[in-house]
Amino acid sequence: MHERKTAMTSTRYDAVGSYAGAAGSDGFARLALKLDAVVTGLNGIAYLALATVLDSFFGVTTAVQYPVGAFLVLYSLGVLAVGTRTEINRTGLAAVVVANLVWVVASLVVAVSGALSPTGAGTVWIVLQSLTVGGFAALQYIGLKRM
Repeated sequence: MHERKTAMTSTRYDAVGSYAGAAGSDGFARLALKLDAVVTGLNGIAYLALATVLDSFFGVTTAVQYPVGAFLVLYSLGVLAVGTRTEINRTGLAAVVVANLVWVVASLVVAVSGALSPTGAGTVWIVLQSLTVGGFAALQYIGLKRM
Protein backbone atom coordinates (compact mmCIF):
# COMPACT_ATOMS: atom_id res chain seq x y z
CA MET A 1 0.00 0.00 0.00
CA HIS A 2 2.87 2.33 0.73
CA GLU A 3 4.23 1.84 -2.80
CA ARG A 4 0.88 2.65 -4.33
CA LYS A 5 0.65 5.92 -2.40
CA THR A 6 4.14 6.89 -3.58
CA ALA A 7 3.20 6.11 -7.17
CA MET A 8 0.08 8.23 -6.93
CA THR A 9 1.98 11.10 -5.39
CA SER A 10 4.63 10.81 -8.09
CA THR A 11 2.02 10.75 -10.85
CA ARG A 12 0.27 13.76 -9.40
CA TYR A 13 3.56 15.63 -9.17
CA ASP A 14 4.36 14.78 -12.80
CA ALA A 15 0.97 16.05 -13.90
CA VAL A 16 1.51 19.32 -12.07
CA GLY A 17 5.01 19.60 -13.52
CA SER A 18 3.73 18.97 -17.03
CA TYR A 19 1.06 21.62 -16.63
CA ALA A 20 3.59 24.16 -15.34
CA GLY A 21 5.87 23.41 -18.28
CA ALA A 22 3.04 23.94 -20.76
CA ALA A 23 1.98 27.20 -19.15
CA GLY A 24 5.60 28.36 -19.07
CA SER A 25 5.81 28.39 -22.87
CA ASP A 26 3.93 31.68 -23.02
CA GLY A 27 5.53 33.21 -19.92
CA PHE A 28 7.88 35.49 -21.84
CA ALA A 29 5.08 36.80 -24.06
CA ARG A 30 2.84 37.24 -21.01
CA LEU A 31 5.52 39.30 -19.23
CA ALA A 32 6.16 41.46 -22.32
CA LEU A 33 2.43 42.11 -22.72
CA LYS A 34 1.96 43.03 -19.06
CA LEU A 35 4.96 45.38 -19.08
CA ASP A 36 3.64 47.01 -22.25
CA ALA A 37 0.20 47.42 -20.70
CA VAL A 38 1.57 49.03 -17.54
CA VAL A 39 3.94 51.44 -19.30
CA THR A 40 1.38 52.34 -21.96
CA GLY A 41 -1.36 52.85 -19.39
CA LEU A 42 0.83 55.08 -17.23
CA ASN A 43 1.85 57.07 -20.29
CA GLY A 44 -1.80 57.54 -21.26
CA ILE A 45 -2.74 58.61 -17.74
CA ALA A 46 0.14 61.09 -17.73
CA TYR A 47 -1.08 62.60 -21.02
CA LEU A 48 -4.56 62.97 -19.58
CA ALA A 49 -3.51 64.29 -16.18
CA LEU A 50 -0.62 66.51 -17.27
CA ALA A 51 -1.72 67.67 -20.72
CA THR A 52 -1.76 71.35 -19.77
CA VAL A 53 1.78 71.12 -18.35
CA LEU A 54 3.13 68.99 -21.19
CA ASP A 55 1.52 71.26 -23.79
CA SER A 56 4.21 73.93 -23.54
CA PHE A 57 7.04 71.53 -22.71
CA PHE A 58 6.48 69.13 -25.62
CA GLY A 59 4.83 71.66 -27.93
CA VAL A 60 1.98 69.25 -28.61
CA THR A 61 -1.45 70.74 -27.91
CA THR A 62 -3.90 69.38 -25.39
CA ALA A 63 -6.26 68.79 -28.34
CA VAL A 64 -3.83 66.05 -29.40
CA GLN A 65 -2.72 64.87 -25.95
CA TYR A 66 -6.22 64.16 -24.58
CA PRO A 67 -7.31 61.80 -27.39
CA VAL A 68 -3.87 60.16 -27.50
CA GLY A 69 -3.96 59.70 -23.73
CA ALA A 70 -7.45 58.19 -23.86
CA PHE A 71 -6.40 55.89 -26.72
CA LEU A 72 -3.32 54.74 -24.79
CA VAL A 73 -5.34 53.94 -21.67
CA LEU A 74 -7.87 51.93 -23.70
CA TYR A 75 -5.12 50.24 -25.72
CA SER A 76 -3.29 49.28 -22.52
CA LEU A 77 -6.45 47.60 -21.25
CA GLY A 78 -6.66 45.60 -24.48
CA VAL A 79 -3.00 44.58 -24.22
CA LEU A 80 -3.56 43.60 -20.59
CA ALA A 81 -6.58 41.52 -21.62
CA VAL A 82 -4.45 39.63 -24.16
CA GLY A 83 -1.68 39.09 -21.60
CA THR A 84 -3.86 37.87 -18.73
CA ARG A 85 -5.95 35.22 -20.47
CA THR A 86 -5.52 31.65 -19.27
CA GLU A 87 -4.00 30.88 -22.64
CA ILE A 88 -2.55 33.69 -24.75
CA ASN A 89 -4.18 33.91 -28.14
CA ARG A 90 -1.45 33.93 -30.81
CA THR A 91 -3.56 36.10 -33.12
CA GLY A 92 -4.17 38.61 -30.35
CA LEU A 93 -0.47 38.72 -29.54
CA ALA A 94 0.41 39.14 -33.23
CA ALA A 95 -2.12 41.99 -33.47
CA VAL A 96 -0.44 43.75 -30.52
CA VAL A 97 2.97 43.37 -32.21
CA VAL A 98 1.61 44.85 -35.45
CA ALA A 99 -0.18 47.69 -33.64
CA ASN A 100 3.01 48.53 -31.77
CA LEU A 101 5.00 48.59 -35.01
CA VAL A 102 2.39 50.89 -36.58
CA TRP A 103 2.78 53.19 -33.56
CA VAL A 104 6.56 53.21 -34.02
CA VAL A 105 6.31 54.17 -37.70
CA ALA A 106 3.65 56.82 -37.07
CA SER A 107 5.68 58.31 -34.20
CA LEU A 108 8.83 58.51 -36.29
CA VAL A 109 6.91 60.11 -39.16
CA VAL A 110 5.55 62.72 -36.74
CA ALA A 111 9.01 63.34 -35.26
CA VAL A 112 10.75 63.67 -38.64
CA SER A 113 8.02 65.70 -40.33
CA GLY A 114 7.35 67.96 -37.37
CA ALA A 115 3.64 67.44 -38.08
CA LEU A 116 2.56 68.35 -34.54
CA SER A 117 5.12 71.14 -34.20
CA PRO A 118 6.83 69.59 -31.19
CA THR A 119 9.59 71.38 -29.33
CA GLY A 120 13.05 69.82 -29.27
CA ALA A 121 12.12 68.06 -26.03
CA GLY A 122 8.86 66.93 -27.64
CA THR A 123 10.69 65.47 -30.62
CA VAL A 124 13.12 63.63 -28.34
CA TRP A 125 10.17 62.31 -26.29
CA ILE A 126 8.37 61.08 -29.42
CA VAL A 127 11.50 59.25 -30.60
CA LEU A 128 12.17 57.74 -27.15
CA GLN A 129 8.57 56.66 -26.89
CA SER A 130 8.74 55.01 -30.31
CA LEU A 131 11.92 53.16 -29.31
CA THR A 132 10.23 51.92 -26.14
CA VAL A 133 7.20 50.70 -28.07
CA GLY A 134 9.51 49.10 -30.64
CA GLY A 135 11.28 47.32 -27.78
CA PHE A 136 7.97 45.96 -26.53
CA ALA A 137 7.10 44.80 -30.06
CA ALA A 138 10.45 42.99 -30.30
CA LEU A 139 9.97 41.30 -26.92
CA GLN A 140 6.42 40.31 -27.82
CA TYR A 141 7.59 38.92 -31.17
CA ILE A 142 10.21 36.82 -29.38
CA GLY A 143 7.48 35.64 -26.99
CA LEU A 144 5.26 34.75 -29.94
CA LYS A 145 8.04 32.67 -31.50
CA ARG A 146 8.59 30.84 -28.21
CA MET A 147 4.94 29.79 -27.95
